[in-house]
Amino acid sequence: MSDTVIKCRGLTKAFGAQTVLSNLNLEIHSGQIVAIVGANGCGKTTLMRCLLGLLRRTSGESFIFGEDSWDLSADAKNRLGYVSQEFSLLPWMTVESFCNYTSSFYPAWDHAFVFSLISQWDLPLKKRVSTLSGGQRQKLATILAIGHHPELLILDEPVASLDPIARRQFLKTLIEFSTNRKQTILFSSHITTDLERIASHVLFLSQGHQQYFGELDLLKERCKRLRIYSQSLLPESFQLPGEVRCQTSGTTALVTTTQYTEDLQSTVERRWNARVQVEDLNLEELFVEFSGMDKISCEPVEESVR
Repeated sequence: MSDTVIKCRGLTKAFGAQTVLSNLNLEIHSGQIVAIVGANGCGKTTLMRCLLGLLRRTSGESFIFGEDSWDLSADAKNRLGYVSQEFSLLPWMTVESFCNYTSSFYPAWDHAFVFSLISQWDLPLKKRVSTLSGGQRQKLATILAIGHHPELLILDEPVASLDPIARRQFLKTLIEFSTNRKQTILFSSHITTDLERIASHVLFLSQGHQQYFGELDLLKERCKRLRIYSQSLLPESFQLPGEVRCQTSGTTALVTTTQYTEDLQSTVERRWNARVQVEDLNLEELFVEFSGMDKISCEPVEESVR
């Protein structure tokens, strides 16, 4: 049996003349924790909604558990959990009654697990939803999405309303949730330190285009920023393998590549009679490089450790 949970081929979504997603190709497997990274308006929420069949794609294909996203069966939906960016809850219900109400839709609902999370996350059982804070409502929405142990959990900005301590609790729960049962998680967040803490894979989106999809550790290992210093004028583009971005300022340049090797560094040094300084990049810096939104100084910095 295939362990492919999500698959897209040429997925495209347009609203009138505006294309929000363009020709996305993904294959996400069981147990992977995939972070979607991109600026506001890059298509993160649209991608999630197309995958779930909440929006009809313009062209291409998308599948969940081998079923067409636009025509998911009841069985496939029972294997899903989803928390949207603008989730809505029934305000007149108490936390306890809302959990009991939701449980009636899922034969596999785990009452002990749910009430354990309610206790861990300090949610007041007897309080009405309308009296909860934004962070408390976000916690409750997440609990309602995972109470039946879905095989696939999709979360759109799940920690936006949580304080730092609550975020750590939430991330710990997500890691345990995926590790213990091999669940697959697809989520987005603007807090790159959180994504870096738990993601196994990353998808970079820029203006609806797929910039990169793959293992985060492999990307961090292979993607480097090269600071190049020469006595001669340097070219506007070095055309290196995997070149993501290039900035040149006279005799100095910055080049980011996803295919760094020591041999590549030696080639650059010989060809342009240059000194090359190699910088490691964290997830936030990788996002900046793939988006190409910010200019970075070409001036020398302290030597970084590869």
